[in-house]
Amino acid sequence: MMQLRTLIFTSVLLPWILSSAAKDEYMEVRKPTVKASFVNKPVEEMHNIFELGRSFYEELSFLQKDTVNFPDYDTLRDSDTDPAAAPRADEMPTCLLCVCLSGSVYCEEVSPEMSAIPALPKETAHLYARFNKITKIRNKDFAEMATLKTIDLTGNLIAEIDDGAFSKLSDLEELILAENRLTKLPMLPAKLVSFNANFNHLKTQGVKATAFKKLTRLAYLYLGNNELTAVPQLPESLHAVHLHNNNIATVTDETFCKGNNSHYIRTNMNELRLDGNPVVLSKHPNSFICLQSLPIGWYK
Repeated sequence: MMQLRTLIFTSVLLPWILSSAAKDEYMEVRKPTVKASFVNKPVEEMHNIFELGRSFYEELSFLQKDTVNFPDYDTLRDSDTDPAAAPRADEMPTCLLCVCLSGSVYCEEVSPEMSAIPALPKETAHLYARFNKITKIRNKDFAEMATLKTIDLTGNLIAEIDDGAFSKLSDLEELILAENRLTKLPMLPAKLVSFNANFNHLKTQGVKATAFKKLTRLAYLYLGNNELTAVPQLPESLHAVHLHNNNIATVTDETFCKGNNSHYIRTNMNELRLDGNPVVLSKHPNSFICLQSLPIGWYK
């Protein structure tokens, strides 16, 4: 029996003991330098090293436990769905909100909605601010913009224009106010070549009889689809006049011609539209005698 125990010890336990001893010796061989460096350190410095290590470990643990908080897209305020979350147009630089290119400013269908004329660069010559939500043109909007030659505000909600809003625009040649809500017109710049106020709510009492008479360079006048009951005085410079779809019921020999001068010819005007009005042209045979061509369109 004793011999059996000896055999078991020799064949099983002895190799295990030898293997463990060899492992300890191998670990001691790999770490002598580290041990020596720590043994030679003063106690206070050793304490600092361990504290630094502990702080680094705690910070690392904190970073590992920290989580990234992603926004809740179900409640995120989006400028497309929540207008209050978006910056207002008048709070943004004009050339960030619009496109500014070689003296032209394009502010068409701006988002967020533009409800007033933006501050323009001083060198602006052409402004295109179509299809926005502008409701009023104020005196100060163009007060410092003497360089403007074109203003296009088609498709806004303009119902009011201060009377002096365009008074300082000495070089303005084209003014387009079509598709707005105007019931009257302000004083217009003297050098206008083209004026378009189609599709508004202009009434005769809101348009002075002499509103266009002194505009000696005006060549194109578009006042179609309004509520006019009379034709304003027209300058000799006009080439085209559109007054279709108003409430004009009568014209006289003085409306387009000079009734007391049968030799008078209006040489510039080659396009006149009066269709869509209640006027009966056959009742006014001498009203168009000075024109080189009769009004175009369908009439009763």
